[in-house]
Amino acid sequence: MTSPSKRPRRRPLPIAEEERDTAVTRLQQAYADGHITDEEMEQRLHEVLTAGTRDELARVLDALPGEEPGPTSVISAATGRIRRGGDWTVPRTLRIESAMGRVRLDLSRAAIEHPVIDIELNLGTGGAAITVPRDAVVDIEGLTTAWKSTLYRPRQPARPGGPTIRFSGAVGFGRVRIRHAWR
Repeated sequence: MTSPSKRPRRRPLPIAEEERDTAVTRLQQAYADGHITDEEMEQRLHEVLTAGTRDELARVLDALPGEEPGPTSVISAATGRIRRGGDWTVPRTLRIESAMGRVRLDLSRAAIEHPVIDIELNLGTGGAAITVPRDAVVDIEGLTTAWKSTLYRPRQPARPGGPTIRFSGAVGFGRVRIRHAWR
C-alpha cells in the first residue's frame, strides 16, 4: 500500500500543437511590439519548438507581457438555472456564479473574438453542462470539484486555429460536463 506522502507524482501533460502554435504567435506579437530583441526571439522560439511539457512552455512565456484580460463579465443567480446559448459574444473573461441551480453554457455558435478565453465557475450545488466549439483547446487544470469529478474527453485529433478555453474555479455538489460540439 502506498502511503499518502509517497503518492506517485502526476505525469507532466504533453503539449498540443494548438498550444505550441499559440505560443509562437504570442512570441511573434511580443517581437513585433518591441518587447523582445532578435536574440531573445530566436532563443525563445527554439525553446517553444523543443518544449516537451506545458511547464516548459509556460517558463518560456512567463516573462512576456500578458494579454490584457479586460473587464470580467459575470453571470450569477442565487437559485434557478443559468442558460446562455445561440448567437452571443463571449467576453475574454467570464465568471459564472450560482449558489443552487444548474448551468447550461453553449459556446458552439457564439462569437469568440479572443484566442484565449478564461471561464471561472463558482458553483455551490447543481452541475454545469458546457459545450465548446469543435476546434477549441480546453484546459481544466484550474477547476476543482468537491463531490464529483469533471467529465471531459479531449477531441482527437484537435484542429489548429481554435480558441483556448481555460476553466478555473470551484464546484461544490455537482458535476461539470464539458463536450465539443459536433459541428
